Amino acid sequence: MEKRAELYRGKAKSVYATDDADRLVLLFRNDTSAFDGKKVEQLERKGMVNNKFNAFIMEKLEAAGIPTQFDALLSDTECLVKKLDMIPVECVVRNYAAGSLVRRLGIEEGRELTPSTFELFLKNDALGDPFINESHVVSFGWGTPEQLARMKELSLKVNEILTALFSDAGLLLVDFKLEFGLFHGEIVLGDEFSPDGCRLWDKETRKKMDKDRFRQGLGDVIEAYEEVALRLGVPL
Repeated sequence: MEKRAELYRGKAKSVYATDDADRLVLLFRNDTSAFDGKKVEQLERKGMVNNKFNAFIMEKLEAAGIPTQFDALLSDTECLVKKLDMIPVECVVRNYAAGSLVRRLGIEEGRELTPSTFELFLKNDALGDPFINESHVVSFGWGTPEQLARMKELSLKVNEILTALFSDAGLLLVDFKLEFGLFHGEIVLGDEFSPDGCRLWDKETRKKMDKDRFRQGLGDVIEAYEEVALRLGVPL
């Protein structure tokens, strides 16, 4: 597989074309950003940790029947993925109150949510990724009702699988975001799953083990990511 021109440079990853029209290379960089890119730093080893963490999670999901974009690890910081026609909607599942939910609704952080909530956000940094509903998605042509139903179904199944996986590692899966795209007409889980895009707390101490350590200036960001990986058995 030949890696070719850079097609897109995001806040933490770069996307490259290949000699296969259906495949891309994702490069996980050490760049770390928060607050829609207003806070940016370089964190040593982050690209490697997130690349291998993502590969581990995606393989677990594939084994459980979730169609994913991931194909194979190529190096410490690169992986081969399917080329998706991305749907510009973020699906967020919350098991405990944290982040924007706390700010929007005045709910105390850490409150268990029963049942888990499912939310939609428009993927648009310039607008601050605003909260939207299913009617917006359909009315503005970002997705069809059938695609939305499949995205919700897969998101809740991912939650079921990963809640158990992290629980066995002594961690609470507080919340997470997923992105989906189309691959030859099929809804497929895309982007990445790493501590950058979810919240993970230690079950006993409620210590934060995710990107909130960067957002809130708690320090030891990559050390926390590596501890989560160690608990899960991710080969770093």
